[in-house]
Amino acid sequence: MINKSFPRELRLLTPEHFKTVFADPVRSASPHITILAKTNNLGHARLGLAVPKKAIKLAVGRNRVKRIFRESFRLRQHEFPNIDIVVIAKSGISNLDNAEINALLEKLWRKLCRRCNG
Repeated sequence: MINKSFPRELRLLTPEHFKTVFADPVRSASPHITILAKTNNLGHARLGLAVPKKAIKLAVGRNRVKRIFRESFRLRQHEFPNIDIVVIAKSGISNLDNAEINALLEKLWRKLCRRCNG
């Protein structure tokens, strides 16, 4: 059985981790979400989130979006190659409902996997 937990090892935690991804990333973007990725040598994918106050004013909205991002990654983590991923929310994402955000993320995950594998 596949373990679908989201332990600390699957997260980008330090500014250095984020800087390496921002240096020369593979990009997958839409008007509401940008996903950046860079290969790592860890044997698994890791996730980092950037949800700025400028994009979503209220904390409850930022937390909702982060929760959706984390859950989507958690369920698909075994499909990703060995990459570090940073998901960046843009303004206007708070106007989408959860199903729309999930559908958008699925499309972007597929595009990202194609670009990182091929």
